[in-house]
Amino acid sequence: MSDITNEPGAGSPAKHFSKLDPLSQQPLYRQVQSRLRDAINDRTLKPNDALPPERELAVLFGVSRITVRKAIEALVNEEVLDTQQGSGTFVRAKVEKNFAKLNSFSEEMKARGQKATSVWLTRSAGTVSPEEAMTLRASPGTEVLRFSRVRLANGNPMSLENATVLGSCLPGVDAVEHSLYAALDKTGNRPVRALQRLSALLLNAEQAELLGARDGDAGLLVERVGFNAAGAAIEFSQSFYRGDTYDFVAELSLVE
Repeated sequence: MSDITNEPGAGSPAKHFSKLDPLSQQPLYRQVQSRLRDAINDRTLKPNDALPPERELAVLFGVSRITVRKAIEALVNEEVLDTQQGSGTFVRAKVEKNFAKLNSFSEEMKARGQKATSVWLTRSAGTVSPEEAMTLRASPGTEVLRFSRVRLANGNPMSLENATVLGSCLPGVDAVEHSLYAALDKTGNRPVRALQRLSALLLNAEQAELLGARDGDAGLLVERVGFNAAGAAIEFSQSFYRGDTYDFVAELSLVE
């Protein structure tokens, strides 16, 4: 782990591991939780790094060990940290995403016991772009609905999602409150099959800021075309992930 005695500065541990604000209205354990999360987000604490012992953190933050323990337990519940009996507490390496399972983000997070939320960037209606027309096999002038948002799990940014669906599949952009797939399910247009492509890229400044990363950090792009039960392509999405927080896995079997 990084030297926690470094002088304050950009990316310095000292700005995270220091006495808390006694005048803050936020509970002490929440302040500790926030400091630790910030240290993880800016790579002061990297994946697989061990946290300093509770007693050391208690001294650095100027709080009791019980307060530190409560903050760590909260981050473990968020799946930001892992506690290993007899070894200590470590920064969780990555989130595994099943690349072979057609789930919505909300469904994935619910299965992990986390709360999925969104920060909406834009919601709009329009007509297909040339790329969308080709991907969705739609005629020029076809109406589409576009959704752009940051997806969060327990308040932590996980992905930047841009989705386009055929306008005939939903009554309007306001039909999507939380889960796009739940809204499509209500109209009988939930995708039952999809084609996905995974690509590596470098996050640009805007993407990095939205995901709590840095400009030029490694990222992953998942492009998905979803087909409804009638076999029609009705969804085209592009989801951007931080490369250091996600692993994509798929189960393969021998076909004879």
